[in-house]
Amino acid sequence: MKTMTRLFAAALCLAALFPAAAQDMPAPQWTARDVSIGEGDGALHGTLIVPGPHAPEFDAVLILSGSGPTDRDGNQAKLKNDSLKKVAEELGLKDIATLRVDKRGVAASAKAGPREEDLRFETYIDDARAWIAFLKAQPGVKRVFVIGHSEGALVGSVAAQDEGVAGFVSLAGAGEPAADALRRQIKASPNGEQVMSLAEPTLAKLEKGELDPTPSPLLYSLFRPSVQPYLISWFRYDPRKEIAKVPGRVAIVQGATDFQVPPADAENLKAARPDATFVLIEGMNHVLKVAPEDRKANAATYTDPALPLAPGLMDALAAFVQAP
Repeated sequence: MKTMTRLFAAALCLAALFPAAAQDMPAPQWTARDVSIGEGDGALHGTLIVPGPHAPEFDAVLILSGSGPTDRDGNQAKLKNDSLKKVAEELGLKDIATLRVDKRGVAASAKAGPREEDLRFETYIDDARAWIAFLKAQPGVKRVFVIGHSEGALVGSVAAQDEGVAGFVSLAGAGEPAADALRRQIKASPNGEQVMSLAEPTLAKLEKGELDPTPSPLLYSLFRPSVQPYLISWFRYDPRKEIAKVPGRVAIVQGATDFQVPPADAENLKAARPDATFVLIEGMNHVLKVAPEDRKANAATYTDPALPLAPGLMDALAAFVQAP
């Protein structure tokens, strides 16, 4: 015991004699901190990653998550895969700042969620614009980019039309209006044609901006009155038209084994935006992991955060952002 005590005392003496040794430790590649905009229950929350002191100036990316209760990391309650968290951290390793956010009504931003009947698609667009302004105001930021994943791609394509956004990435973004995507999904479901006959009258009204007070009782969960105003607002936006309006550079990045948003959607976006950088990543699914076409095996990756991102994804994203 005396020997151990003497060794410990000697170590303390050495540390006192050579305090500069701690200063020789390499600076962290990036640092992260929780950030927010707004006040009280209306505050929105996110995570800001910035490069270490070796990079005093840098580009910054706002990452927007997809549909439903998807949080800043790309996760839902029973679908943890950390896809967007991994994207953010790996961009940080390339000296690119990132801001990933919990959208209104989700995770840390849950209290900011409006009543369902008051929610509109424009709510998410306005929030994205507010986060873009936040990023622009951060010290060291040279240019601001937007990466929108899944439904976040449509939100991002509209927000990126504002002045001062250097570029936009549609990452697994839909290539057709939401009403048409819904039709396709219904038809592909069991008894799809029968279900479609019940859904079409309501879809047609919503596309015209009209409420349907009597949707089919069998489809009440999809077309309940409180959600119809949101659907009307969402159906107004055509991803092909919106991506064509983005004034900055555009990239379309798509996985070849994505069963939620198939590669045909990316082709539709490319046709609408011929000058876009187009990247199809073989073997990548909707949560940005390597997965087979088999649906069951593909879906298994949605709950495995240990899986790395698909090879080639981060090289494509970083190259787009870092281009002059």
